[in-house]
Amino acid sequence: YTVIDRVAMAGIVPFQESVTRSLHFCRAIWDRYFELVGVREECERLKEMLAEARMERSRYLESEMAAERLRELLEMKSQLPHTLLPAQVAAHDPSGWSQTIIINKGRKDGVAKGMAVIDSKGIVGHVVKDFDWSAQVLLLIDQSSAVDALVQRSRFRGIVKGETTQACGFKYVVRKADIQVGDTLISSGLDRVFAKGLRVGAVASVSKPASGLFQEVKVQPFVDFTRIEEVLVVLE
Repeated sequence: YTVIDRVAMAGIVPFQESVTRSLHFCRAIWDRYFELVGVREECERLKEMLAEARMERSRYLESEMAAERLRELLEMKSQLPHTLLPAQVAAHDPSGWSQTIIINKGRKDGVAKGMAVIDSKGIVGHVVKDFDWSAQVLLLIDQSSAVDALVQRSRFRGIVKGETTQACGFKYVVRKADIQVGDTLISSGLDRVFAKGLRVGAVASVSKPASGLFQEVKVQPFVDFTRIEEVLVVLE
């Protein structure tokens, strides 16, 4: 090699090495980019699978809970000597002026005004309007609702009336009546709407004013009216 050749080689070799390193670096970056794209796609696929699994779990839990509620209703149906029609709650009264629900059974199914409505826990209310394929039910907790009831333990009678969104009062209970917190109230059957022996609620508090003929009794209904989904209509 001549001096010129050696000088040229001395300049070209580092340049080639630099270019080669740059190409390797670019190739590594490119490969890494595709790896990241693949990882992102895999993450998206796993997210979709997780969302589907959560939806499936939710559907399973909902089916399981519905089956449990149905089992309770069927047990209730087998215990009572009445013809009971299962129905689903289709709507709640949105106005707030009254405590009512709409069920998906009506005149075409044998439902009529005045019929009692219950669930596995106890009395829900009674039918106040019947339509061909639906009916309106006045809930026990409505202020215009009334159930002739008695204390299961001592047999003293009174009238259970709705007072608030989740509580009732036990009216016209004489001062001498033996009634205690925790006592169970059941329907007496004397109002000709609710058959005798249906569960109403538990006594939450008892007080005797300084004057007057009656005690002041508060009742906690057995039914949770915020969670009603299925009911039974007593067709007799």
